Amino acid sequence: MENVTDRTSNPFGMHPDTDAYVPGYGDANADFHVVGDHPGAHGGAETGVPFTGTDAAVRLQHALAAVGLVDEPGDEPAVDDLFVSYRHMGVVEGDPSAADYAEMEPFFDAELRAITAHVLLPVGRAATEHVLEQYTARRGKVDTSDMAARHGEEVHGSGFLVVPVRDPREWEDGDDEALADALADLLARDYRRESDLGRFLTGPDPYLVR
Repeated sequence: MENVTDRTSNPFGMHPDTDAYVPGYGDANADFHVVGDHPGAHGGAETGVPFTGTDAAVRLQHALAAVGLVDEPGDEPAVDDLFVSYRHMGVVEGDPSAADYAEMEPFFDAELRAITAHVLLPVGRAATEHVLEQYTARRGKVDTSDMAARHGEEVHGSGFLVVPVRDPREWEDGDDEALADALADLLARDYRRESDLGRFLTGPDPYLVR
């Protein structure tokens, strides 16, 4: 099923009960979904777009641009086959509490499942642990204590392919190239996560869903 919308920002009309928030942004039918933590960590409080407005966010954009997922880095980047969002979209003072995350979880989960990307790219340890726990069968099986070692690594879960990304605020020389190389390798082959449900239908044609 294809999402039909002409909106790049907040394509599904998420409106949490908070004074300020940074909604998801990008292609509503994207194959790649970048998942960050919250605006205070990864930018966008001033621009309204995830992963913008900070040097670290721009560096991540340029790494994605190296493989064509971002066409024009900036405060309103032109993207191709890419969606970006936050686990906690609200703009809060300091870090969100456990209760804050729980309150925003339905919005994040609904948007992630609406996009239904083939590849999830969680940014930073907190987002990576959450994605692995909630959207794969690899809970507790992937060591996230050293995100430098997990950076750009493929984790095959059930339903999603996960590629953890080290927090760009912590990147060292070569981390941007390492991510671009990992994504280029992925894009060079069939990365799609699809199931053929045609066996449940009459007729010989496949019915692929993701």
